[in-house]
Amino acid sequence: MSGYVELTGDNFDVEVMESSIPVLVDFWAEWCGPCKMIGPFIDQLAAEYEGRIKIGKVNVDKEQDLASQHGISMP
Repeated sequence: MSGYVELTGDNFDVEVMESSIPVLVDFWAEWCGPCKMIGPFIDQLAAEYEGRIKIGKVNVDKEQDLASQHGISMP
């Protein structure tokens, strides 16, 4: 999990809301086809822009409450 931050309910506010740099948040699931397709691109962005932007990933299966708080629903 290099290049990005794994976001949870415990660290979301500090890592995202209080970040001094822009943050892209990827809500994803292991079983989600479109998530798997875009995942490598997001990983590439994390490596390319490290230090200038922060990439955070939220596993919606593990962080259902966090996903719900932000209006994220997976079919």
